[in-house]
Amino acid sequence: MPNLAYFEVPADDLKRAKKFYKDLLGWEFAKNQNPEVAMEYWEITTGPAEEGTISRGGMYQRPEPVPHGIVTYVKVNDLDKTLAKVEKQGGKIVMPKMSVKMVGSMAHILDSEGNTIALWEPEAVSGR
Repeated sequence: MPNLAYFEVPADDLKRAKKFYKDLLGWEFAKNQNPEVAMEYWEITTGPAEEGTISRGGMYQRPEPVPHGIVTYVKVNDLDKTLAKVEKQGGKIVMPKMSVKMVGSMAHILDSEGNTIALWEPEAVSGR
């Protein structure tokens, strides 16, 4: 069964948003160093990994005019197979499949109620 794996926070003002979450919740931020990520992207650590929680996320400059809020990533085993079902189930693909080296492939969809969620298939790691 696919599980929640990651979240992303779009922000109008990255400095302000990082301060908000740091001061309110103690979240830590580190600038992403992956050269494949073209935009300014900050990795979020919400605390130590513990069962029943998601402790990793990201923050980026909100593109215009994207009004959605925090996006949750669902880890799937076969992104293409899952995307083939989206419209049959009453959803819509709003960001087609894209690949990020050392991360995997992802796509954003709207569910049957108009909520944005992301689907993520991790990049295969050799030797595993």
